Amino acid sequence: MSFTLVALDHTPFIHRCIALAEYGCGHTGINPMVGAVLVRDEKIIIEAFHEEFGSLHAEALLIKKCVQKIQQEDRLYINLEPCCYTEKKTPPCTDAIIKSGIKHVIVGMLDPNPQVSGKGIEQLRKNGIEVIFPIERARCVWFNRGFVSLMVKSRPWITMKKAQTWSGAIAGEDGSKMKITNTEQDAWSHQYLRSKHDAILVGVETVVTDDPLLTFRMKNEELPAGRSIGEGWRMKNEQPLRIVLDPQLRIPLTAKVVSGEMAKGTMVVTKQAEDTEVTEEAKEQMEKLRERGVRVVSIPLNDAGVFAMQELFHVLTTPTKDFHGLTSILVEGGRKTWEAFRKANAVDCEVMLIGKKQSHIA
Repeated sequence: MSFTLVALDHTPFIHRCIALAEYGCGHTGINPMVGAVLVRDEKIIIEAFHEEFGSLHAEALLIKKCVQKIQQEDRLYINLEPCCYTEKKTPPCTDAIIKSGIKHVIVGMLDPNPQVSGKGIEQLRKNGIEVIFPIERARCVWFNRGFVSLMVKSRPWITMKKAQTWSGAIAGEDGSKMKITNTEQDAWSHQYLRSKHDAILVGVETVVTDDPLLTFRMKNEELPAGRSIGEGWRMKNEQPLRIVLDPQLRIPLTAKVVSGEMAKGTMVVTKQAEDTEVTEEAKEQMEKLRERGVRVVSIPLNDAGVFAMQELFHVLTTPTKDFHGLTSILVEGGRKTWEAFRKANAVDCEVMLIGKKQSHIA
């Protein structure tokens, strides 16, 4: 009698974890995006994802939702190593897994958080649980690159996006706005850049010149297969945070990003100054912005007269009562802003869109 050993293909289930995790994009704050599935007889019987900052993690939520009795051969898949410490009011996911009776756990990647890295898997194994990892590690790391950057570099993942003509122009000769990218490029930018980042950042000159919306806008036919606007895409189509770097507080109160419902999703970063240095006009401007719901934060300038990036990153990655921090930023312009991030060695990915003709950022 002979036996044939069939190797299990874990890849599709890790891919499903990532797809689930993406539903939490823009809601998990400084936490990673995590999805989890429970598999029995090669079929997913229950799934969950980390829905928002401060809520149950994916594994714990899955176990809570599971009404079926765990069987010996059931396999739990997670795209990120389960946590093994108490985070504020959220208990360790390793404890929930151990208590559930699950005996097989497949993990996409180790958690880069030094409080967890390797320790979560070690704890599971010490309790008699088989752990297989890594599965699709590169894909899992890329998916949570913002969280990885925060753990490794103490700052968000920064993508710089530029658009220019073949001749290198980014604006008219007189500095006026130009429409550079075409419809296909705009659709790609919204789907693969704006919707994938926690925040979109520009300098105030871009707002003064172009008066952009700084939102992602896609039609249902432009969304990934199986998604529709308002149904799970970034959790009810919530927009990325809009950040405007504005040292002198020049942003017009008529600007779209600080008007109407848009205001509550906008952060204006201005220079830190002594009360005696702030003009009455600036104080009034700041008060009006805050009355609209705009977050106005003050950051010191460095010797070169630009924002101290480490201070900025600290503010953007520190949760407060109504702000849960962020792990990724799309920097869209303009020239001075690009230069500031480059000089701070704070650019992880640069995207250049080349157009034949003439865009204002919308």
